[in-house]
Amino acid sequence: MKKIILITILLIIITAIQAEEQNMNSIYDFKMVNIQGDTLQLSEYTGKVLLIVNTASKCGFTYQYEGLGKLYETYKDSGFVILGFPANNFLKQEPGSDKEIATFCHINYGVTFPMFSKISVKGKDMHPLYKYLTSKETNPEFSGKISWNFNKFLISKEGKIINRFGSKDKPESEKIIKAIKGAL
Repeated sequence: MKKIILITILLIIITAIQAEEQNMNSIYDFKMVNIQGDTLQLSEYTGKVLLIVNTASKCGFTYQYEGLGKLYETYKDSGFVILGFPANNFLKQEPGSDKEIATFCHINYGVTFPMFSKISVKGKDMHPLYKYLTSKETNPEFSGKISWNFNKFLISKEGKIINRFGSKDKPESEKIIKAIKGAL
């Protein structure tokens, strides 16, 4: 009897999650937990240009935190926000807790842009936000798997995905700056 009740509860939860995922028509439909543990609706960023980045603190691209920080400081007063999403999907390069990640980012790179709780950006446990960002149905022009840490998605003021950059694209590159300026 207990097994039947547990299975029923799990099915209800799975059905609710699937229904929620199916109703995600915009980046603004997502609720996310920030690195301090507070739940935020991404609609709080309506009207802003966003750069969504999956991050890691023990990666060959970790130095990009510095460039992301400079980019954020340069354009934040113009309506630009970077949202960092730590992920441990690639060679376990983000093993720390949210508190450890926040401390690392602050001490080593002085990160001031919003950071979020660690999520999965690929695989069976991929977070719904990254399903949305990488799906051909919701993002036909820039869809595809996350290749590594520090993939970047540029989101318009209207919440549409308007560009995507790989790990090798440095935040301070002319290509990224031009795309941000065009979106602002």
